[in-house]
Amino acid sequence: MPRILQILLAVVLAGLILYIGRSLFIPLSFALLISFILYPVCKWMEKKGINGTLAIFINLIIVTAFLGSILFLLINQLNTFGTEWPLLENKLHESYRQFSAYLKTDWNISSEQQQIWLQQFSENSTTHLFGLLQQTISASVVSLVLLLLIPIYSFLILFYRVRLLKALIMILPDKYRTGIKEIVQLAIDSYYGFIKGMLIVYLIVGILNSLGLLLLGIPHAILFGCIAAILTFIPYVGIMVASLFPITLAWVTYNSIWYPVGVIAIFAIVQYLEANLIFPWAVARKLNLNTLMTIVAIIIGGILWGAAGMILFVPFAAILKLVAERVKGGEGLAVLLGDGKL
Repeated sequence: MPRILQILLAVVLAGLILYIGRSLFIPLSFALLISFILYPVCKWMEKKGINGTLAIFINLIIVTAFLGSILFLLINQLNTFGTEWPLLENKLHESYRQFSAYLKTDWNISSEQQQIWLQQFSENSTTHLFGLLQQTISASVVSLVLLLLIPIYSFLILFYRVRLLKALIMILPDKYRTGIKEIVQLAIDSYYGFIKGMLIVYLIVGILNSLGLLLLGIPHAILFGCIAAILTFIPYVGIMVASLFPITLAWVTYNSIWYPVGVIAIFAIVQYLEANLIFPWAVARKLNLNTLMTIVAIIIGGILWGAAGMILFVPFAAILKLVAERVKGGEGLAVLLGDGKL
């Protein structure tokens, strides 16, 4: 079989395996990411005389507390939005009355016809809403189960790290065994670079959000901008929840539809820049990946694993580059992925 066909077949089979096994691979990949990040800290604590199991527990508790604080911000945003609902409801009723009067006066659409349209819209929306709720609940249950598996997998990977590394060395052919420890260490360093790049992304996104809201004159602009930046850790959902309260506050404060539209535009533009420019630039620079391959990795990850893949496939590409640089015959792949001088 020609080499190009072998490569295409390998790519198709790998993609099929990753897609079918995503329920297993996604939590394992996040657990591996967390394990690589915590490994140097656990190793340092063990050198200080702390029991290995206890060191792992302490670090996982710290990570859990960090993720819990993000969840608390999310819930706090929802609760704050709920307290503003009565005022928002009055604004909605007022806007509806004005729009109904506009339709009746300028377009000669009677109130009875408007009620018929509203009833039809309500019936259709209810049907779609129940379907959407069912899908959301089902996806949330699956996500919750996967989320609970991640700390368990992280603990076991750290606990059995010596055994896992030894097994990996024994499985590989003899010609690849000598450099495996170096590749694992470089992979850990790459994950550190990935986390540093993500921190830069959140900082830039927070600054852009805050500046946009300040220019628009939204109260507490810096607070809302920072919360929105932090909640981008939760793909799609985080930015939508973070924008609810500033949108509501803009509408109530200025009594104009254009200010909420302005808030939506600011968050949409910043989100677009984050996904297509800031994230590839900041993360690719830390991982020594070129921007083009970073964007390709994000797109492929989104196709195979959804939002989780958009996060995970970038450091995977960095590890693939490390392997390609140290394996005979992988020079072309290393040049394709790399960002250094040719």
